[in-house]
Amino acid sequence: MARHVFLTGPPGVGKTTLIQKACEALQSSGVSVDGFYTQEVRQGTRRIGFDVVTLSGTRGPLSRVGSQPPPGKSECRVGQYVVDLASFEQLALPVLRNACSTGGPGQRVCVIDEIGKMELFSQPFIQAVRQALSAPGTTVLGTIPTPKGKPLALVEEIRGRRDVAVFSVTKENRNSLLSDIVTCVQSSRT
Repeated sequence: MARHVFLTGPPGVGKTTLIQKACEALQSSGVSVDGFYTQEVRQGTRRIGFDVVTLSGTRGPLSRVGSQPPPGKSECRVGQYVVDLASFEQLALPVLRNACSTGGPGQRVCVIDEIGKMELFSQPFIQAVRQALSAPGTTVLGTIPTPKGKPLALVEEIRGRRDVAVFSVTKENRNSLLSDIVTCVQSSRT
């Protein structure tokens, strides 16, 4: 039986929206949920980057188009985006550690949206994800990119785990997947 639930699919298909709706449904049924999601930042019609948003509402930059890294830091870049590792780690790591350390068995859902190229520049994040996947009483609800180009080691490790269910999100099925995702997360906690 799956203990962790991951969504995959092309960019813009609705994975983050599904994660947010699943969080609302789980919280309304009394499940303790913590974690973060990523959100596009737009200037008019142009996407200029991504922010990390914790489920408690704290937000900070994950990446920006062509911005410079903080002084003394090396540049981590994905395409046109420069990743702000310090901001990402400052927001995401405490939330992940908290989600995995609070509550007894079957008490916590840890949301990780997303485990992608930008986030994987952070070695502490990789360690925190592995800890979340092995923490007793923690179910991870997350998103991973579709395989394309060079495989991402942690993403492939997650796909290969026996305790992971992966839902492929498409424009055709995204509106009907919510109840399946919520049911799968709830059954993983019993």
